Amino acid sequence: MSELVLTLAAAQGRSTGIWHAVELHRSPSEVDGACEVAVCGALARVDLDQAWDGDDEESCEACADLLY
Repeated sequence: MSELVLTLAAAQGRSTGIWHAVELHRSPSEVDGACEVAVCGALARVDLDQAWDGDDEESCEACADLLY
């Protein structure tokens, strides 16, 4: 049986500054700094130096709800 593993990156929305979760389907070198569609559907700029945890005040509640 295979196990599904999600690779998530943190991405910041430009209009609100809220951090979103982005599921990576490409290598990190191809997405660093690029705008991607977040788990919640928002557009956000990927920042590989940030970790997505979903627990702080600046994290998107919709992304956290969809993932956890």
